Formats: sequence, C-alpha cells, structure tokens
Amino acid sequence: MKENLKYEEAFAQLQDIVRKMESDEYSIDEIAVQLKTAQQLIKFCKDKLTKTEEEIQKIQADNM
Repeated sequence: MKENLKYEEAFAQLQDIVRKMESDEYSIDEIAVQLKTAQQLIKFCKDKLTKTEEEIQKIQADNM
C-alpha cells in the first residue's frame, strides 16, 4: 500500500474489491490476495477515521 494514500483512494479501492468479489470476478488464486488487501485497506481507513476524530476533538477542546 502506498505511503501517501488518501482515505478516499483507499475507500474506492476497497469498494472495487468488494464489487469484484460480489460479482465473482476473481479467480480462486486471487481471492486470498484481494482479501488480505481489503483487510489492510479497512485497517487504514479505520485508523485514518480515528486519527481525524481525535484531531477534531482536540480542536474543539482548544476552542472552549
């Protein structure tokens, strides 16, 4: 996964993987690889959302 990956890009990649899995576009050999990639993208997105939420809370706390 790219170091400078943006949330929107990661989410789009994840949506693409899900779409292809749902429509059986992956071979048996590709499924495990794509599932691992999806897990990494999910973790990246969750971490990014958590970090952003923490930053927003800090900004709000600083303004009070």
